[in-house]
Amino acid sequence: MQPKHYDITIIGAGVSSVFLAYTLMKQNEHVSIHMVDIGKELSERVCGLDQGKECTCKGQCCKYIGFAGLGKSEGKFNYTNDFGGELGRKIGKQSTLELMREVDEILCEFGGNVIPSYSTRNEILSDRAAKVGLKMLSTEVRHLGTRLANEVFQKMYEVLKKQVSFSFETTIDTISKHEDGFHIQSDNEKFTTGKVVIGTGMSGSAWLKKQTESLGLHPGETRLDLGIRVEMKGNQLHSILQDTFETKLKIERETFSATTYCMNPRGRIIRKHQHGVVMPDGQNAREEDTPSANLNFSLFVPSYFPSHDQAMDYAVNIIGGINQGRERIVVQRLEDFQFNRKTTSLQENSVGPSLNGECGSVREEVPELYGMALEEFLACVEDLIGERVHPDTLLYGLDAKFYEPKLPTKENFETEVSNLYLIGDCSGETHSLSQAAASGIYLGKYLGNENAKN
Repeated sequence: MQPKHYDITIIGAGVSSVFLAYTLMKQNEHVSIHMVDIGKELSERVCGLDQGKECTCKGQCCKYIGFAGLGKSEGKFNYTNDFGGELGRKIGKQSTLELMREVDEILCEFGGNVIPSYSTRNEILSDRAAKVGLKMLSTEVRHLGTRLANEVFQKMYEVLKKQVSFSFETTIDTISKHEDGFHIQSDNEKFTTGKVVIGTGMSGSAWLKKQTESLGLHPGETRLDLGIRVEMKGNQLHSILQDTFETKLKIERETFSATTYCMNPRGRIIRKHQHGVVMPDGQNAREEDTPSANLNFSLFVPSYFPSHDQAMDYAVNIIGGINQGRERIVVQRLEDFQFNRKTTSLQENSVGPSLNGECGSVREEVPELYGMALEEFLACVEDLIGERVHPDTLLYGLDAKFYEPKLPTKENFETEVSNLYLIGDCSGETHSLSQAAASGIYLGKYLGNENAKN
C-alpha cells in the first residue's frame, strides 16, 4: 500500500503556519495541504496557567503549543518594522508593511475588528525622548487579548479544515529527502510530500536542530534577550502614555542597547513557563476581571551567541538559578536595588505586587549588565517625565525572550535543501506575531502560484 501523498506539508500549527495555510487555500483550491503539530487543537488547549494556577499539562505546556501557537496567548499584533523581527530587511520594508496590513484584514475578517486598533506614534514625544537619550519606537497595534484571539483563531481553524488535513499530538521523527520530494515518518503515520514548510517556532527549537542537522543544514548565531521586569505606580508614566496605550522606548550605549517590551498599563505580572524555567510575564488588563493599579514592562537587553545551545545554557543557568528548582521569582524594591540591600518585606510597599514573588536581591541574582541597563534607562525616563521614579517600584528577575538560530534561506524562505522552507520565528527572521503571520502570507502566495503552474 502506497503511503499518502500531499503537495505541501506544514510542520507546526502556529501563527505563521495558520496564515500560510489560509493563503494557500485562497491561492489554489486544488493544492493538498497537511499540517502536523505536537500540540492539541485550539479547543483542547487548556492549562492551569490560564486561570493563574500551576501548569496542569503533561509534557509540553498547552499554553504555548498547539493550534495558533503563541497567538492564543495575548493576540497582540504590532504592525511595524521598528521592532519584532527583520522581515523588512529580507523582503523589503514596504512589502512587509503591506503584508502586515493583509494580516490585519484577515484578523478583522474573522472578528478581530471587535477590538479597535490604535497607534503609538507621537512626534512630540519622540522629540522629547531624543533630547534625554531615548528613542521612541512606534507601531500600529491590534491587541485582541486572549479571549478574542481564541475566537478568531477557532474561526480560522473551521475554515482551514475544509481543505487542510490536520494531525495533532503528533511528533515527526524523520524527514528524508528523495527525488520525488520528502518521505516523512511520524510517531503514528508515514507519508510523502512534495514540499515541506517548517514553522515550529521557539517551542520546537530542539526538534528543529535535530532535523536540520540530519538534512545537512547548520545554523549560525542565536539571539537571546534577557531583562528585568518592572512594576510601578499606574500613573507614573501618565505623561507619556496618555495619548497611546503603549510606548516602546529604546536606550543605546556603547556596551549595550535595551528596549521596553510588553508594557501593560493596569495589567498584572504572571508566571511564564518556557524551556524548563519560570519567568515574570506581563498580562494585559483586559485579561483580568479586576485590573491592577500598576503598570509593568520588561527592559530587554539583546545578546548574541555562537550557537543556540550556548544561548540556552546561559539563560537556563541564570533563570534556573533564580528559580531554585521551583517556581521562584525574585522581587526587589527599586530603592533597595539602588542601595544594594535585600528587600525583606513588601507589606508596607505603596506599589502592591501583582505577582507573589520572593523578596530578595535582584542585583545579586541577575548579571550586572541587566541592572546597569535598567538604572541608566530609568535615569533617562526621569528626565523625560520630569519626576523621580518612585522608590517603591518593584523589580522582578528575570524575564527572557528566546529566538531561533538563523539558518541561511533565500528571499522566498527556501533553505539550501530544495523545497524545504522555514517561516515564522524558526526562520530567525521574525520575532513577533505580526511578522510571523506576514511571512506565512508571503510564502503562501509564492507556493500557491508555483503549484498553480505545475
